[in-house]
Amino acid sequence: MDFEHVFHPASDPAAPTLLLLHGTGADEHDLLGLGRALAPEAALLSPRGRVNENGANRWFRRLREGVYDVDDVIARTHELAGFVETAVERYQLGRDRLVAVGFSNGANIAAATLLLRPGLLRGAALFAAGAPLQDREPDRVELAGTSVFVSAGESDMMIPIDQARLLATQLTDRGAEVELREHPGGHALPPAVLARAGEWLAGLATGDRG
Repeated sequence: MDFEHVFHPASDPAAPTLLLLHGTGADEHDLLGLGRALAPEAALLSPRGRVNENGANRWFRRLREGVYDVDDVIARTHELAGFVETAVERYQLGRDRLVAVGFSNGANIAAATLLLRPGLLRGAALFAAGAPLQDREPDRVELAGTSVFVSAGESDMMIPIDQARLLATQLTDRGAEVELREHPGGHALPPAVLARAGEWLAGLATGDRG
């Protein structure tokens, strides 16, 4: 358990476990409110990114704004997956109810986890996300049975919407069920998107994706 993290147990044993992955400059406390808003009865597992960029916590290195160190993305994704596997055993979590919720840099490493460690996550809600491997084509993994909600802003200047569309295509091509929700805003999580994500997550728990 080598990631600083917060764990809140579920109030309902049938509720999902949300793996909360913060954005650049935040920490393990940042998305707790979002997790509660999305699924009030869920368990919350919220680690802190271990990369330090000028004092800001991140999940992986970047070479410059908008350009990732893809080799580091891959290495850090496997580190995070190892932490999650250990946490599942320590906290006795149901693997079939583990859903990542990430914003920006956190959404990107959640997406990388889907592509690099298939089967670890039941699904993921990816807010302001892009393709974590950028121009590198992911392996042809099997993601059937994995559900993903992706949101992207048409005016996002940090992660261009084309990167979100590329991610959605990569996931769909590998068998995932993907809902891509585009909005006219920027690098943000609008209330309407949050509301739809809550509906999506509730549907994931019941098997109803409508």
